[in-house]
Amino acid sequence: MTHLRKLMLEELQRRNYAETTLGCYIRTVEDFSRHFHCAPDRLGPRHIREYQAELFQKRKLSPNTVAQRLAALRFFYSKTLQKAWSIEETPYPRKAVHLPTILSQDEVARLIEAARPAWHRPLLMALYATGLRRAERARLKVSDIDSQRMVIHVQGGKGRRDRHVLLSPKLLEELRRHWRRLPRKPSVWLFPGNRHHSGDQPIDTKTVWHACQKASQRAGLQKKAHPHTLRHCFATHLLEAGADLRTIQILLGHRDLKETTIYPHLWQRHLHATASPLDSLQLKDTLPLEE
Repeated sequence: MTHLRKLMLEELQRRNYAETTLGCYIRTVEDFSRHFHCAPDRLGPRHIREYQAELFQKRKLSPNTVAQRLAALRFFYSKTLQKAWSIEETPYPRKAVHLPTILSQDEVARLIEAARPAWHRPLLMALYATGLRRAERARLKVSDIDSQRMVIHVQGGKGRRDRHVLLSPKLLEELRRHWRRLPRKPSVWLFPGNRHHSGDQPIDTKTVWHACQKASQRAGLQKKAHPHTLRHCFATHLLEAGADLRTIQILLGHRDLKETTIYPHLWQRHLHATASPLDSLQLKDTLPLEE
């Protein structure tokens, strides 16, 4: 480990950044250094601007991803090297705001029913039933399932915040079936890693992603579906069922209600509440014959 890498890692850990953020920030600075074949402490604003252009123009990364890379470099220069950082010289790109894909409840059912092998089924059911992020789902422990209070305790979610989410009776039944299928009962992780489900670490988040992708293909869904799609479906379907935004914010673990206000835009009842002005026009049913 180089001296600079060690210093940056210590600064990140001292501020209690999440493990995923640690890895992303360290990899970004290493990539920045490799791009210019030079130690990062010898590079300056001109190189950062060139690197930013490279990410956009050649690597075709999204504005959100580029903003994350710039945040990593800003941390390295301002916190690790204690150097000034000018927002004007290296502005963050405008973030693209896209409405997420939403599956109907029928499509969600088809997705879950297409899950293979059998242990993928409770994975997908849990994503939809709880609105958990895939990393939160992968790290669930056996002790997090509270069947007496019918809640799931999410420990160390995004921003290192704990919260409780609802435990569906159907999900509890499916988790119990999953437990009975395992030849070796896990003592810590609800979904242990390795092919025999007996590892000392939880399953990788990529496993959750692949489980969703394979089920989507097998179900023949026309829409793109990934683990976060089920989180969006959870929130939107709750809203359609009458839940208020504040409740959904708490269940999703959003820090700010603004993050949750995207879901009314996806609410079918809200979308269909007003008729299009076209419907009020008195148009003739037939068109004149073409000459």
